[in-house]
Amino acid sequence: MRYKNFVLFLAACLCLHAISNSGYAQAGVTPNAKTTTAAFEDAVKDYMKLRSDIKAKLPKLSKDSTPEQIHSYMTSFEEQMWAARPNAKQGDIFRPEVSEFIRATIREHFKGLDRKELRKTVLEAENQDVTLRVNHPYPESKEFTEMPATLLLKLPQLPKEIKYRFVRSNMLLVDRENNMIIDYMLKALP
Repeated sequence: MRYKNFVLFLAACLCLHAISNSGYAQAGVTPNAKTTTAAFEDAVKDYMKLRSDIKAKLPKLSKDSTPEQIHSYMTSFEEQMWAARPNAKQGDIFRPEVSEFIRATIREHFKGLDRKELRKTVLEAENQDVTLRVNHPYPESKEFTEMPATLLLKLPQLPKEIKYRFVRSNMLLVDRENNMIIDYMLKALP
């Protein structure tokens, strides 16, 4: 009798476990992916806090600011961000588990002709000679390859101040205001 109760208890536990994880399966997110994206989002939040602290110390621009004042503001913003992250390196935010999750998401999302079209769009962009360096500005003269909206919905969400971008088959995180390359991952495209 005791064995039968144990088996029933074990079966009930397994059913509850399956039910509790079915929400992840329906959303296409595994518990491990949820932890991975949370770690990524935390790293992005840390960057945003630093960025916010630096921006709060900068002199405010008025709506009547001259081009010289705007240039001076942007230069100061870039320099202070660079100084605040002197040891920033590739992989600080795109950690290995995040990079693998994003690669898998892109592989899953883009198959067959869609994958070929995405690769063609990305590889035809006029940014092939951009040097990838964390904590350095993305060249203003180079084209940004826009991310497909359907892919953006599947990737970890970013604050409006940061954007995903492709350069060759690599994915970048770029600050919208100062064009600083925050981090990048290699071979994001399958």
